[in-house]
Amino acid sequence: MSAGTWRRWCAGALLGMCAWVGGVWSATLQVTVTDDKGRPVPQAVVFLESPDAARATKPMSGVEMAQKDKSFVPETMVVTRGTAVQFPNRDTVRHHVYSFSPAKRFELKLYIGTPASPVVFDQAGVVVLGCNIHDEMIGWMAVVDTPYFGSTGANGRVQLNDVPEGSYRLRVWHSGLPVGAPALDMPQRLGAAAASASVTLKGLTP
Repeated sequence: MSAGTWRRWCAGALLGMCAWVGGVWSATLQVTVTDDKGRPVPQAVVFLESPDAARATKPMSGVEMAQKDKSFVPETMVVTRGTAVQFPNRDTVRHHVYSFSPAKRFELKLYIGTPASPVVFDQAGVVVLGCNIHDEMIGWMAVVDTPYFGSTGANGRVQLNDVPEGSYRLRVWHSGLPVGAPALDMPQRLGAAAASASVTLKGLTP
């Protein structure tokens, strides 16, 4: 391979890891989340915060957290601040969905089907959901003030794409953390290249 070909190949490989968006370079961030025994943690909420990210946040559309087989589906959901969420009941029994969380207090009294009005989550934070009829039903809404978020898969990994370069706070939260515990918080700098980070969550309950 000639020197010129090598340089062109390297440039192409670099561009494959980053993109030019809105006048700034953007890249991907792969985050691996494990517990204090080194095991992968699925369904961990991972997000990047910054003043610019907050300004870029927009409400999501068509979002719903259903009730099926006396469970919230999905059990944990991530939405951006300002998102309206429907809570359809797809069971044949009535549910009474509520939350006393400071980030969003609301109540959907006994119903089957889909309530007429969605619930707007207008404040960032963790919202714990319950059912007044079925105590075993518990769900979580993570409301984030950023468009750069995701949830880990079974391997404990998630990739955040098209994130503009800059300085962020990498936040990681999981429903197994003690109630009221804040999301783990660490600095994260992104440049014009792909990046990776490893996070250990301690004190998780099953």
